[in-house]
Amino acid sequence: MNGQTAIIIGAGPAGLTAAYELLNRTDIKPVIYEATSDVGGISKTINYKDNKMDLGGHRFFSKSDRIMKWWTNILPLQGEPARDDILLRRDVPLSSEPDAPDPQKTDKVMLVRNRLSRILFQRRFFDYPVALNLKTFKNLGLMRIAKIAGSYGRVCIRPIKNEKSLEDFFINRFGKELYMTFFKDYTEKVWGVGCDKIRPEWGAQRIKGLSITRAVLHSLKNILPRDVSIRQKSTETSLIERFMYPKLGVGQLWEEVAEIVCQKAGELHLRHKVTGLKLQQGGIVQAEIKDQTTGRTTTRTGHYFFSTMPVKELIESLGQSVPPEVKKVAQDLIYRDFMAVGLLLKKLKIKNETKLRTINNIIPDNWIYIQEKDVKLGRVQIFNNWSPYMVRDPDTVWIGLEYFCSRGDELWSKCDADFAEFAIDELANIGFIDKADVLDSVVIRMPKIYPAYFGGYERFDAIKAFTDKIENLFLVGRNGMHRYNNQDHSMLAAMTAVDNITQGIKTKDNIWAVNTEEQYHEEK
Repeated sequence: MNGQTAIIIGAGPAGLTAAYELLNRTDIKPVIYEATSDVGGISKTINYKDNKMDLGGHRFFSKSDRIMKWWTNILPLQGEPARDDILLRRDVPLSSEPDAPDPQKTDKVMLVRNRLSRILFQRRFFDYPVALNLKTFKNLGLMRIAKIAGSYGRVCIRPIKNEKSLEDFFINRFGKELYMTFFKDYTEKVWGVGCDKIRPEWGAQRIKGLSITRAVLHSLKNILPRDVSIRQKSTETSLIERFMYPKLGVGQLWEEVAEIVCQKAGELHLRHKVTGLKLQQGGIVQAEIKDQTTGRTTTRTGHYFFSTMPVKELIESLGQSVPPEVKKVAQDLIYRDFMAVGLLLKKLKIKNETKLRTINNIIPDNWIYIQEKDVKLGRVQIFNNWSPYMVRDPDTVWIGLEYFCSRGDELWSKCDADFAEFAIDELANIGFIDKADVLDSVVIRMPKIYPAYFGGYERFDAIKAFTDKIENLFLVGRNGMHRYNNQDHSMLAAMTAVDNITQGIKTKDNIWAVNTEEQYHEEK
């Protein structure tokens, strides 16, 4: 492998993992081309006036020991309490390593954070995933609880035998009444289409191991002593109670990996977009790259090619070498886009009525799913609770409002100022904030963040069959595989691709198998 080069398209988790693995395990030189001006993809952190904002929070937790060790090799686990741990006198699991970092003295550290996600529905908070406890019964009322129990009992006796849609998937696991209450409207807000139009694979990848039965068993387990380790091996991933998190946001880890790659003789070219790939005798031999700053186009030869670009763009970049039927499937692939508003506030109007202590007694959630039908808002993140070091002034509240949209639609077409005002109005209307407490705002747009499980997806096997025959091409990452993967799944796919190169494995089946086995599933 001496003198060989791997062209890596995209500097997100999958691309950077592939580069890191190649440098540490082979003599292949990775050359990364990233179309944007920063690294991390959707796992990036935006720095706005020294307030750090993640695009969709990413909990650093995986059932894969390989991934957990990889993360802590880059950023070691904290050995001393963080700022809020000290102020609140909060006990957290600390690393026992003798040189474990102190987050008060260094930035290169993973924090241990408590997990809390809740649903806001009918202006009331519910646990996420929905817990069958007294609070839930009180919020929903006995009549609705009876309907939920009855519909779940019916589906346990007579489940839908052939799940054709995401709606079938949800009903089989939660019953129709709970599906209609908590899953239908929110999922349709995310995707913009009905659950009956979405393939069931989305549910299988995101919440395969969760059902009412699992939720009940978890509630019963809470009576017993808990697993306080960060591994939580015996806990269903959607029900974990703590996770690791970089001190300065999710993007900090990927910025660190990018720096390591460059120090070890890898190349990283930002604002360089791969626009063409030359296919010759069953393999790719050359990439055409456009420098987005100068407009100049160059070519680069390579021995291996890792693609994390959207599959639609990959097929287009291969030009006339693609069969017409494969081109048609790619053209029909659909993506959902994303807009986020960062809001800096004096305080929140909504009160902390939990027993969990926080700085300034703000609500303790990492994020909140907004199930209210009268707003388009999807989720709210509270960055103070992800890491106290992400907020410049600890006496302010720094939050992120998440919207799901499609380029060109009503939301995407709003200018930044109008969109920020729209988001502020929605948050005020549901009683979350007082508009007078808004200090500042910023709008972030991210295209093609969610590969859709409808449109051309039903015929995706045609693309997979075509690309799998290209021996030196490896599709990895969320957009690269057109699969709703989390960080750890994207990383495992990249690692598996490098495994195949080092072991001479030609098939791509084991790469596609990542995130189809239950032990890899986690909630993002």
